[in-house]
Amino acid sequence: MANRPPSSTSDVLLYFLALFIPPLPVFMKRGCSADILINLLLWILGWIPGVIHAWYIISKYERPAGY
Repeated sequence: MANRPPSSTSDVLLYFLALFIPPLPVFMKRGCSADILINLLLWILGWIPGVIHAWYIISKYERPAGY
């Protein structure tokens, strides 16, 4: 496993934002992709699955899409 730097300040803010509106941080990290559709469906089916998926996306991807 590669050493990863600790979460940046922007990631911490995305984690916090994911508690309220999970699809928004996913969109900010991945752009308009299948991840946003999956997160929207999970959020509609239940708040907690949407938050867990958003936190996974935030922690998995280092940079926002397009960089």
